[in-house]
Amino acid sequence: MAEPAAKRPKIVRGEDDYLPGNIIEIELCNFMTFDYLKCKPCSRLNLVIGPNGSGKSSIVCAIALGLGGDPSLLGRATSVGAYVKRGEENGYIKISLKGDTKAEHIVITRKISTQNNSDWLFNGKVVPKKEILAVTQRFNIQVNNLTQFLPQDRVCEFAKLTPVQLLKETEKAVGDPQLPIRHDALIQKSHDLKIIERSVERNGETLNQLKALNAEQEKDVKRVRRREALLEKAEAMKKKLPWLKYDMKKAEYMKAKELENDAMSKLNEAAKTLNDFKEPIEKQKKDKVALEAKCKKVGSLISDNAKRRMDIMEKETQLEVQAQGKYKEIQDLRKQEASQQQRILRAKEELAAAESELKNLTSYEPPTAEISKLRASILEMEDSERNMRQRKSEQERSLVQLKTSLQHCLDRLKDMESTKSKLLYALKNSGTEKIYEAYQWLQEHRSSLNKEVYGPVLLEVNVSDRGHASYLEGHIPYYMWKSFITQDSRDRDFLVKNLRPFDVPVLNYVGKSGHHKEPLHIPEKLRALGIYSRLDQVFDAPDAVKEVMISQFGLEYSYIGTAETDQKADDVSKLGIFDFWTPDNHYRWSRSRYGNHVSGSVEPVDRSRLLLCSSDAGEIERLRSKRKDLEDRICDLEESLRPLQSDIRRIEDEASKLRKQREEIVNTIHHHNRKKQEMVNRVDQRKKKLASLQEEDDLDTIVKKLTEQAAEFNAERYKCALRLKELLHEAFSYKRSYADKHMASIEFDTKIREMEISLKEHEKFALQASLHLEYCKKEVEDHRRQLAAAKQQAESVAVITPELEKAFLEMPTTVEELEAAIQDNISQANSILFLNPNILAEYEDRQRQIEAIARKHEADKGELTRCLAEINALKEYWLPTLRNIVSQINETFSRNFQEMAVAGEVSLDEHGSDFDQYGILIKVKFRQAGQLQVLSAHHQSGGERSVSTILYLVSLQDLTNCHLGWLMR
Repeated sequence: MAEPAAKRPKIVRGEDDYLPGNIIEIELCNFMTFDYLKCKPCSRLNLVIGPNGSGKSSIVCAIALGLGGDPSLLGRATSVGAYVKRGEENGYIKISLKGDTKAEHIVITRKISTQNNSDWLFNGKVVPKKEILAVTQRFNIQVNNLTQFLPQDRVCEFAKLTPVQLLKETEKAVGDPQLPIRHDALIQKSHDLKIIERSVERNGETLNQLKALNAEQEKDVKRVRRREALLEKAEAMKKKLPWLKYDMKKAEYMKAKELENDAMSKLNEAAKTLNDFKEPIEKQKKDKVALEAKCKKVGSLISDNAKRRMDIMEKETQLEVQAQGKYKEIQDLRKQEASQQQRILRAKEELAAAESELKNLTSYEPPTAEISKLRASILEMEDSERNMRQRKSEQERSLVQLKTSLQHCLDRLKDMESTKSKLLYALKNSGTEKIYEAYQWLQEHRSSLNKEVYGPVLLEVNVSDRGHASYLEGHIPYYMWKSFITQDSRDRDFLVKNLRPFDVPVLNYVGKSGHHKEPLHIPEKLRALGIYSRLDQVFDAPDAVKEVMISQFGLEYSYIGTAETDQKADDVSKLGIFDFWTPDNHYRWSRSRYGNHVSGSVEPVDRSRLLLCSSDAGEIERLRSKRKDLEDRICDLEESLRPLQSDIRRIEDEASKLRKQREEIVNTIHHHNRKKQEMVNRVDQRKKKLASLQEEDDLDTIVKKLTEQAAEFNAERYKCALRLKELLHEAFSYKRSYADKHMASIEFDTKIREMEISLKEHEKFALQASLHLEYCKKEVEDHRRQLAAAKQQAESVAVITPELEKAFLEMPTTVEELEAAIQDNISQANSILFLNPNILAEYEDRQRQIEAIARKHEADKGELTRCLAEINALKEYWLPTLRNIVSQINETFSRNFQEMAVAGEVSLDEHGSDFDQYGILIKVKFRQAGQLQVLSAHHQSGGERSVSTILYLVSLQDLTNCHLGWLMR
């Protein structure tokens, strides 16, 4: 027969037959029943035998407590102080272990006291308990493992171990120390694996449910997204709208700036032309002044020449008188041949006659006062003429300014009327093809009307705000815009009769209709809801037109609100407002006359098509009034200029007469002085004759002397004649020069007058250019303010970014097209209806859940794969090793039972991946007729269980790495 297999593998021992970790010596002091005990166990099996109370358990307790065990594992007292011998305060336990080498000595000491204090010493040094536990762990000493250390007080606990607990204790006692660690890791990993599997399954189901719900709502979500995309596009367009208006304002500003620059260049050109005209005029005036100075000089020369000629003529006259007197004396001497006494007597008589004539000459006093009065009158008339000419110049300048203002007014009126043409063509394009002809007919026949007639109404209404224009045009029916409004029934009949071919309505306004317009008052409750105005307050028109529109269409009951009003529309209707407008919608409520129930309607606001280019009727009337006023003022000014010109001519004539009168007086003074001088000269001659008669000797001598004197006088007269001839030639040349210069001066006057007329024309043009420049500057400033306001408004709505600028390029480029596009997008968005307003938020929230769950699902799958790989890796080592250990235990256990003529086996209870359910089953059979049964109190007696337990523990000894095992009976 083959030899039976050895019970355990052969162990190599040292020279002293001890194995590493064996207890060499035990020393106790004041421990339980012992005062002092010192014993040295042998290297093999040690049995402690004795009666009850002899201290067998005390030794076992000392070994457990001395090797790091807790009092609780002994099943006795729970505190270490209870193990001190009664009556003592402290004691100690000292245990010596075999080391790995011969030279290594291990002495573990535990000092205990009744105060439950413990002090640990290793080879005499105080150390913490963890170092003691490290030493016991090195030798695989497990005093808390029932398969290694089984005190008698815990035998029942071993019997209560479940297969799972028995497996764990067995793993700790035998085999690789990593085996229980790997088992715990497998248990944890299997637990994690189950959690991950449940999570993967649950997430998969949730993911499928969410995807199914989103798939059902996909179409509705697309429609919602389409609506939101349209609204977002409309909002983006609304962001561009103020910038487009800013661009329009900028273009208007640049155009106004160009007009200003053009006006500036025209003004500079006019100023340059004016200067070019002024320079020749100034030069001509300077030349004229120089010429007048020359004329004055020549005039003074002529006057001097005339004075000298007068003096020469007077001298010649005197010489002639003297010569004639000499000749007469000679003749008298020859005729009378009287005596000297008679001649002397006659000479005395002649002298007396001459002196008597001189004495009897009437004295002539020059009229100095009259001359001064004439001079003062002339100066006064010259001042009056100068003032009148200055007034005339001022009135002419005022006339030029008024004519310039009239021209500007006419231009502005023409522009306004051109705006009317745009409105007429807008009506024509909208279907009223003969509206222009009807308007022209009315203009041609206004003189036949009794009162003012307005129309078409579109031309009379002015709305400054584009949004308000859309509201008003949406509220007023189309027929009203092409209507004509009369204020007299005869005018109405006249228009109805004549305007019938043009297909336009005619309405008659009766001022005493009793219509009362309520004043605008917005309560605070309405203001809190965004209501800020009323439809009858947002436009201007003549009173008759406005009254007709308000009375016919209830404008005083239609209110205007903001975007905030859209959100609070129901609250507005609760306050009794049944018609109001917001930037996007028109809300109307009506009450049924039958059921008295209220129904509401909401319509999108359409962009204004007719009122966009509306002109200001009040401004047109003001311009017409201003034109009439300017024309009247110009006419009055021209009328006032005519008498002024007549007064100037009259004053010039009167001044000329006074100058002539003064000249006649001066000539009379000169004539009297000349006559007196002649008489004085005659008296002198008679005196000289008398003296010569009294001195002469004889007649021949006297005649000779007189002849000589007469010859001398004639010679002087000849010289005077020659000198007079020279002076006459000189005077002729002076007169001719004076005439030439005077004619040249007249020509200068004519030229200067013509140039001044031309200069006035250019001054008028320059003034017009200056006024136009001022107007352009004002327009530029107005446009600049509007541009700044438009920019501020645009920046408050949106700041231009590269992305926004790129988006703007794809949008319409005009305000009208952009507003139409905005309205189209909003209309399309409002036409998209859906039942659940939160469907998009629910869909997106669910989509986010799907994405999150999908990510977690994928992560859990990855974690599941990783966990399975880790479990398989641990299981590949742990399970074969465990199976081998259990097989060896079973072999030993079965053999020991066979030797007792009974049967027993040890098997591993496997549960797949439920590693926490793995256990060791001990099956025994103590009777021939019985079957192998799992060791339990239901199938075996207490003795059978004790025998089975002891044999199981013995079977472990072949596999354990610890050479310290204690069993209590």
